[in-house]
Amino acid sequence: MPKSREKAGFAAQRDPSTPDRITTSAGLVTIRGAGRTQPEPQPPLDQYFNSLFTALGPQHWWPGDTPFEVIVGTILTQNTSWTNVELALVNLRGEDLLTLDGIERVNQRHLANLLRPAGYFRQKARKLKAFVKFLRAEYAGSLRRMFKTPTLELREKLLGVWGVGPETADSILLYAGEQPVFVVDAYTKRLFSRHGWTGEKAKYEDIRWMVERQFPGNVRRFNELHALIVNAGKNWCRPKDPKCGECPLGRYLEEGR
Repeated sequence: MPKSREKAGFAAQRDPSTPDRITTSAGLVTIRGAGRTQPEPQPPLDQYFNSLFTALGPQHWWPGDTPFEVIVGTILTQNTSWTNVELALVNLRGEDLLTLDGIERVNQRHLANLLRPAGYFRQKARKLKAFVKFLRAEYAGSLRRMFKTPTLELREKLLGVWGVGPETADSILLYAGEQPVFVVDAYTKRLFSRHGWTGEKAKYEDIRWMVERQFPGNVRRFNELHALIVNAGKNWCRPKDPKCGECPLGRYLEEGR
């Protein structure tokens, strides 16, 4: 496991060039949000990771036999549960379509029918078609060539593909390409907001920047931390009736941090 970063200091200074951020003396960052006027001392995010990892263990995420399957999964998981995605992947695998060539050759209407379990199946069929068209046009169909592109440049290109937003682009980069980016989803926003790391209206890019700044270039940590947060969100940090008393992170709330 990567070494823990030093503990956060309690003195904080506001960075005038970034008015929505509070920077601590140890380099940790709290993103200010609606209703928050004063920064609060917090344990390092490393402690959150260690608490979740100790309780839940390695998550082995993202499931997929190939990088292409991982990418398909990241697109299909939009606005649905992974259980539903797995059903759609079984359909694709059953017709030998979990490849670039397979998605290219299949009729879009038939593809949509196979994706029905994942919801929004017509849109997702179109999104998969758009991605493989992009991959073929930009990189001659080679994921290896695609992931040799500098991360920031590739991220911008992915965001230009129809149906690929920041969360999907970052999931592709992190989980399929092992690029040093952190994925922010609804679970992340909820947990960080409840624990005072961010405001409820914090922007995606600010949250991503906060985590990446604390674990610069640490692909393994970004991967595991996001997966652990998803697990915690499903089990304890729910939208309604959260089970904070059962959550490994509950003690931080009890301590007022």
